[in-house]
Amino acid sequence: MEMGVVMSDDKPAVDILEHVDVLVVGAGISGIAAAYALSRGPKRSFVVIDAMEGHGGTWRLHRYPGVRSDSDLFTYGFHFKPWGGAPMASGAEILEYLGEAIADNGLASHFRYGIEMQNADWDSRSKRWRIKGTRGADSARFEMTCGFLWMCQGYYRHAQGFTPQWPGMADFKGQIVHPQTWPDDLDVAGKRIVVVGSGATAATLVPALAGQCAHVTMLQRSPTYFDLRENRDELADTLRTLEIDPATIHDVVRRKITYDQQAYSRFVARHPEKARQALMRPLEDWLPKAEVEHHFAPAYMPWQQRVAVTPSADLFRALKSGTASVVTDQIERFTPDGLVLQSGQMLAAEIVVTATGFEMTTLGDAIFSVDGQPMDIGKTRTYRACLFTGLPNLARSVGYLRVSSWTLRAELTAGFVMRLLDRMDALGAASVEVELPSTPPPQSRNTDQDLKPFTATYMMRVLDKIPRSGPAPGWQVEDYWTEKDSMPAIDITSEPFVFRASDGAVLGAPPEVAPVPAP
Repeated sequence: MEMGVVMSDDKPAVDILEHVDVLVVGAGISGIAAAYALSRGPKRSFVVIDAMEGHGGTWRLHRYPGVRSDSDLFTYGFHFKPWGGAPMASGAEILEYLGEAIADNGLASHFRYGIEMQNADWDSRSKRWRIKGTRGADSARFEMTCGFLWMCQGYYRHAQGFTPQWPGMADFKGQIVHPQTWPDDLDVAGKRIVVVGSGATAATLVPALAGQCAHVTMLQRSPTYFDLRENRDELADTLRTLEIDPATIHDVVRRKITYDQQAYSRFVARHPEKARQALMRPLEDWLPKAEVEHHFAPAYMPWQQRVAVTPSADLFRALKSGTASVVTDQIERFTPDGLVLQSGQMLAAEIVVTATGFEMTTLGDAIFSVDGQPMDIGKTRTYRACLFTGLPNLARSVGYLRVSSWTLRAELTAGFVMRLLDRMDALGAASVEVELPSTPPPQSRNTDQDLKPFTATYMMRVLDKIPRSGPAPGWQVEDYWTEKDSMPAIDITSEPFVFRASDGAVLGAPPEVAPVPAP
């Protein structure tokens, strides 16, 4: 990607970056999956940009103690890069794995770091996206163009996490820290720490801090389900003992895990109370039954929100040892020395960690427009949470948020986008977009969010800002076991895909067919 500089008397220099066929935004899991797919397809110029100074996305951003995956690396890892360690890995191990995936597949030359996209405008005459933003430590302005824009930057705002505002926070004499912006020099030795939250981040932080500080308390507003499991895979260990080649082991174990997850998902759907008891009963090996029922019995059924994984029961070991404790209550206010809860209980603290979730965002914080007219992303409809109505030549990679790992869907999406690009080449098309069917088919459904209904708090806060799914089958996100077959089978030669020539003429349009009346 070559660069020139444009100077003027009244404006600072603007870096003009070379036009590319495909621009990928985001150098994490989704961006690497996209780059791999592009590198294996027909020759197209492409680059991957990221605002951070390196690859990894989430795994470069988060540096809090104990940061790790809660998905197994056989499915969270790529199909093309065998995983050779324990199922759940530390953030550092994952970052190293991602770097190896880039290097081993000759992708490094396509990645550009320290480049932040801030504006994207679709020019309907040239059939190109014009991208503007900043680059480098001095935030120099840049512009570039691309034929196709592929957004792979995830679903939450990297600049800051979500921290509620409580009375008295300004009076607190200690430190208030969000895990997403964990200070490198934070000294926890001898400190009393309160971790506010009970999700995956809190479940990781509390056992990591226990024993390193005077005491750590997990303060939760309501209980979360926890899955106690050993951080090992018996089948993988057996196959490694037999010296089976790593690629075969990775593929076999990946298939088995997804098969088991499908069976478990069906079990949860059919027998939610049995699934609930199966998660809660093992906790009684570590805590009295009364404490389990008070602190670890959620009001919702399993997998309406993501279940937090505790490898080798590390959280419950810390609770049993007394180095950590759990309180179920809500914050009334901060005091100079800690927290007052709604029950009247006081929690002394020198450090309060707000593990209270993400700030969600759709397509990052960039401003999108068409021919200079701003687009309200929240008013668009999405096809499989990937393509947006009114935004040609743009795709988004988004993974699964519940039982299955993010990467499984990122790779399915990569295959789908590559088929779209191939179809454009075959037709000589300059653009592709999706349009809602003029007449929704029978038994269609319409939801208010483009991701399968998910009751996590960070999702519920932004329902009015995220795009809606479409009214027809195929417009919604389904589970992995449905999409692993349905996404590769999508007929991209018919509705809802509209391919256009450079002059706007529709290409490859099927002959008109009289609509079939609804039964």
